[in-house]
Amino acid sequence: MIDRRTFNTLALAAAGSLSLMNAGQAQDTDRSKGPKFAMLVHPKMIMQDLIGPMTVFNLCMGTNHLVWKDATPVASELGISVMPTETYETCPRDVDVLFVPGGLAGTIELMQDSETLAFLQDVASTATYVTSVCTGALVLGAAGLLQGKRATSHWYVRDMLTHFGAIQTEGRVVEDGRVLTGGGVTAGIDFGLTIASRLRGDDWARRIMLTLEYAPEPPFIGGTPEQAEADHVASILDRRGRILAEAERVAREAGKRL
Repeated sequence: MIDRRTFNTLALAAAGSLSLMNAGQAQDTDRSKGPKFAMLVHPKMIMQDLIGPMTVFNLCMGTNHLVWKDATPVASELGISVMPTETYETCPRDVDVLFVPGGLAGTIELMQDSETLAFLQDVASTATYVTSVCTGALVLGAAGLLQGKRATSHWYVRDMLTHFGAIQTEGRVVEDGRVLTGGGVTAGIDFGLTIASRLRGDDWARRIMLTLEYAPEPPFIGGTPEQAEADHVASILDRRGRILAEAERVAREAGKRL
């Protein structure tokens, strides 16, 4: 005969529960008690830079604050708009994670946006973790938040981090104290799981990974410049040469202002 506790456990599993709980305990669904995330949303951001980490953050059972200057919908590079939930004025200052997604065109604009840089400096002063994915690291750098820190970014802008006093470091996720940076777009989930493990513990993060069935098996080898064909690397750098040169110029000037 099955006792009540065993029955309830089986019933939850059958219902497709995420099972983010300790054995024999009910899941805590009060998000107000969970971690707080301040996620910058900005025009021309890469949607996947935001959505990958946000999906993981959501399973940390906390609160995601999508922040921009005002409440106007923000268009991503896909043309899909994201509605901010907070402005720079209303965003909580007691967040666990400050996060900046990438998107090279948007990043170039943000590196020159004194209002955004001041907001990031303000929230970073009290945030437990200061983080980014992809070219978002350049924005953290322009805000003076990477000085003396090991950091990574998308492979074709990673060397620009040195303009901000950062230590250019290869890796899907690079952690230096309370600063965590992710590499290119697809590193967002790896980054999110790392944050989840810091906030909720390894067991919780592993359960999120299983819930998402995160077990990548790319159909091709070549997702990094070291693995890719040399002509593929050259063609990408050539096609994006103009915007990369602009990013280099703006990053160099932003670094001089620090």
